[in-house]
Amino acid sequence: MERQDAGLAYMLQYENIAWYENGEVRILDRRIYPAKKEFVVCKTHLEVTKAITDMVTQSAGPFTAAPMGMALAAWECRDLSAQKQMEYLKQASETISHARPTTVSRMRLVTQACLPAAEKALAEGKRVDLAIRDYVVHANNLRYAKVGRCAKYLVDMFPDNGTVMTQCFAETILGMMLKECKARGKNIRLFCPETRPYFQGARLTATVCHDMGFDTTVITDNMPAFVMAKEHVDVFTCAADAICVDGYVFNKVGTSQIAICAKHFGIPMFVSGAPDVGHPTHDTVTIEMRDPKYSLEAMGVRTADEGLKGYYPAFDMTPPSLISGIATDKGMFSPYDLKRYFETETDNILTV
Repeated sequence: MERQDAGLAYMLQYENIAWYENGEVRILDRRIYPAKKEFVVCKTHLEVTKAITDMVTQSAGPFTAAPMGMALAAWECRDLSAQKQMEYLKQASETISHARPTTVSRMRLVTQACLPAAEKALAEGKRVDLAIRDYVVHANNLRYAKVGRCAKYLVDMFPDNGTVMTQCFAETILGMMLKECKARGKNIRLFCPETRPYFQGARLTATVCHDMGFDTTVITDNMPAFVMAKEHVDVFTCAADAICVDGYVFNKVGTSQIAICAKHFGIPMFVSGAPDVGHPTHDTVTIEMRDPKYSLEAMGVRTADEGLKGYYPAFDMTPPSLISGIATDKGMFSPYDLKRYFETETDNILTV
């Protein structure tokens, strides 16, 4: 099998996202990467769930960690009867999929997709944990290939020597976008807002861009408007935690304000990913409210006076009126025309 992660940065390699082996799941701790390359080791699927909740991994990382957690759940229940094992795995699927409220419907698709692999392994007398892991690797390969198709349509929108602004950490689409730029000889430069309070833009996006050989500049979250005007940004792009069929996009908090700035300066905004049939309208999405203390500190260092209150929505909503197009594996779609995406066959592989 040709590995679709070939040529991508360190943290986009399958084994360096999350990996099941011998009764444990190792997850790259993105909270401290790249300053430290350390892995959180989970001995139960409940620990995997907590790692996802605690932001050990984020962006598309949970969509690898979660099914690897299903492999671990299979190891936990290996001594039960076949029927009891399936019951255990179905419960584990529900538990893991609820690690973060905004992505429950998408995560459930991922964890439930492991169940047929488990049933087949049980019927054939094979190890269920390894069967699930093999399925995850196969699914990741399909997902990376699908994201690669999204990247082709996205990169069509980039000038050959253009300037691109990102937001948060777009994970697979970021790597495949840069890989496609290299293949076409598009020598883009990138501006990456830091994305507080976890600094995914500064630590993750910028690191991947730099690792892959691109001119990359980190800016603070209050600089996008100035940079757009001063540095002649050509395109603003991001991925999404949820793309609703009515054209509303939910992504890392701060996305909507950059989209407003882009609209003001006449800069197109392109979102990558597939619309989520589980979210036909934007009112079906629950925005996760995280511990407000993180807004009062930076990388664990308190920056605000004691007694002050914090506020921390993990995501915000960008309306279709601010979005120029949605780059999917089937082409570039208007945010007002996403229902048409479902008129042709889809493989249900998530495209983060």
